[in-house]
Amino acid sequence: MLLSVLDQSPIAEGSTGSQALQNTLDLARLTDRLGYHRYWVAEHHGGPMLAGPSPEALIGPIAAATERIRVGSGGVMLPHYSPFKVAETFSVLAGLYPGRIDLGLGRAAGTDPMTTHALQRDRSASLPDDFPEQLNELLGYFEGTIKLSSPLARLQKVLPGRPETPQPWLLGSSPQSAVWAADLGLPYAFADFINNNGADIAQMYAREFKDGVRLDAPQQAVAVWAIAADSEEEAIRLAASSKMAFAMLRRGRLIEVPPPETALRFLDSLDEADARKAHGRRSILGTPDQVREGIEAVAAEYGAQEVIVVTITHDHEARRRSYELLADAFELTTSPLSRTSST
Repeated sequence: MLLSVLDQSPIAEGSTGSQALQNTLDLARLTDRLGYHRYWVAEHHGGPMLAGPSPEALIGPIAAATERIRVGSGGVMLPHYSPFKVAETFSVLAGLYPGRIDLGLGRAAGTDPMTTHALQRDRSASLPDDFPEQLNELLGYFEGTIKLSSPLARLQKVLPGRPETPQPWLLGSSPQSAVWAADLGLPYAFADFINNNGADIAQMYAREFKDGVRLDAPQQAVAVWAIAADSEEEAIRLAASSKMAFAMLRRGRLIEVPPPETALRFLDSLDEADARKAHGRRSILGTPDQVREGIEAVAAEYGAQEVIVVTITHDHEARRRSYELLADAFELTTSPLSRTSST
């Protein structure tokens, strides 16, 4: 089983977005040395908690700062963009870093309706619901399959990074994304940290997958929340920060990642119904052995060949420590520099 990273570039209360982005580069260097398989950065807009609205801007610096780890988007929210512009951007990245660039694609609209509106170039109408058409056009640029009768056909020949291309992935947390991934023969990454009832969806993807369209067999990853610490109690304490932040998000209040002590007081103040909601998402927390056991159980549940770990803590050093402990627990191949201090 492969172990990878999804980094949402969390902004800690009392810190800055700039520091969060520097932390992303630091964590990428660390996980590259620790032996993680890939490093994806997310796209989130219009909030104070996450500093990653532009994965295409982060992928280049991350790839330049690392040596072997695959780097990509987790993901680009395609409805906001021109497929051709996305194709050109990721063609450049693939040309600069051959064999290392992933293009994870999603269709989430945005943080809230106003943010979605702000992202639109044409604000006179709502975004069209044409994701399948966008996706097929994007793949056509990379694969040279746009019909010659189309006025777009010549553009597929002039992508700047050719002959290199990124590896496309489809991301999702619902049945529809699995249907598209299976039909198109694409690798599929399911967001268990958003919807932890996705095992049936994953099975449908594997069952309906069209062999030979782009891959010989289904390729599936599952993304999970996880924190490893030296004790289960410490992992639970650290996890309180993200639980409070997402509880506030459900109330329509966007905040930076709070310190654990603040978060624990907040969670203790909730009534029973709100407490259930705050703790509702699956979190794999504990010692390295406990977290490894939990991750392996989720991978088996989904039939996934890869697990992508999402970790949000107030303290960056705690996040580094979690990924170090997991690398040890899974016996990843590390370099002699894997325990150097943060930079």
